Amino acid sequence: MDSYHKTQEFSGLVRLFHWGRALAIFALMGTGFYIAYPFLAPHSSVYKHMGLLQAYIRSTHIMLGFLLIAICLFRFYLFFFDRKSKGERAAAKNLASVGAWVSQLKVYFWLGKPQHEQGAYNPMQFVAYFTFCVLLVLVILSGLVLYYNVYHLGLGGVLEPCFKWFEVLCGGLSNVRYLHHLATWGICLFIPVHVYMVVFHSIKFPDGGADVMVSGIRYVKD
Repeated sequence: MDSYHKTQEFSGLVRLFHWGRALAIFALMGTGFYIAYPFLAPHSSVYKHMGLLQAYIRSTHIMLGFLLIAICLFRFYLFFFDRKSKGERAAAKNLASVGAWVSQLKVYFWLGKPQHEQGAYNPMQFVAYFTFCVLLVLVILSGLVLYYNVYHLGLGGVLEPCFKWFEVLCGGLSNVRYLHHLATWGICLFIPVHVYMVVFHSIKFPDGGADVMVSGIRYVKD
């Protein structure tokens, strides 16, 4: 019988920010879809006392957006500077390994068994998570531009000179809005693929899948 030993893969803060970010993203998608297409008619005879529904949902969306920004900033700090996250940084070395790519493709096509790669992620996971982070950066930057174009005073007045360059780079506010929606749909596509692959790995291999982001522990074969 194969024997395994347990090792800590993710720290408590990494797991906390992972689930916090997930909840924020789901809530942002729900409120964002309503802002883009307000399908309820507050002034109709059916929906009473809902005259400020769009304002309430927009305010909730904005608060969740700044929460997501805070979580992402802390998460980026942990990735680059936290000693407990060195396994995540070490995973970048797998990108240059052709053998690691071939081995992982065999695993996903049920042609091989997973090898113990360097770091917390295999090369395909690292590329997927990097792409996800790029989408987050795009949705955050475009969201900030959309925010200061509605709220010109206070925080909006501070943010405008800091992020006006992004609005100019995109070619105007209309393109910023389009990019915000496009990045959101990219995240929407990432989520089911991510969940499927995590569940697939959890069922097929005993060295940790979804449970790693709950307990932080991965089981490695001796």
